[in-house]
Amino acid sequence: MDNGSGPLIAIPRWEAPTWERTGYYMESVEAAAGRCRLIEEKKLPNDAAGLLLMGGVDVNPKLYGEKRGERTQSPQDDRDEHETDLLEDALARDVPVLAICRGFQLLNVTMGGSLLQNIDADSHRARKDISAWHEVIISDKASRLAAAYDGEDTLRVNSRHHQGVTQPLLAHGLRSVASSPDGYVEAFESVAHRWTVGVQWHPERPEMRPDAAPLFRAFVQACGE
Repeated sequence: MDNGSGPLIAIPRWEAPTWERTGYYMESVEAAAGRCRLIEEKKLPNDAAGLLLMGGVDVNPKLYGEKRGERTQSPQDDRDEHETDLLEDALARDVPVLAICRGFQLLNVTMGGSLLQNIDADSHRARKDISAWHEVIISDKASRLAAAYDGEDTLRVNSRHHQGVTQPLLAHGLRSVASSPDGYVEAFESVAHRWTVGVQWHPERPEMRPDAAPLFRAFVQACGE
């Protein structure tokens, strides 16, 4: 069943970990005048106008040619496979994609990049479901992210991850458009697709409202074009 109105955004259906809330993503899309459908199929529905990838457990390191480190979570191979299939379908059809946290990491891996399996410092991790916070510097003023935020130079974002992407690990088809003060890529965009954006933070969470609304509005608007 679809919720809301406007362009249809497909969201892969998975039982969310206790620290994730599928409803937060759906509420954010619907507040931006989109409608959501949770899907289990391996291909996007024909009427899907966009794909949203949620946060969750770590991507299996075998997908980027590494063994699992001691701090890397046990993988969900069926979820990795399902979301990779949907993502590849969306990229082939040039359907807009918004990839959040785990989704950001999966997008980088799917396009040929890699991940740092563990960030030694604690500045990016949540504590007992309380997010860390830091600034991100928007480096590409011509980016879709910058356009969504009317040319803002910095954003204050929540942070809930222990893995990350650095410039050397970034897929060749992606360009970094924002970074954290300690040098991690916090947002990237595809150079070959009309609207494919990944963000490492969690714009869907209530603690980010209303500041994250411009990002979801930009995503839904792209899906409607």
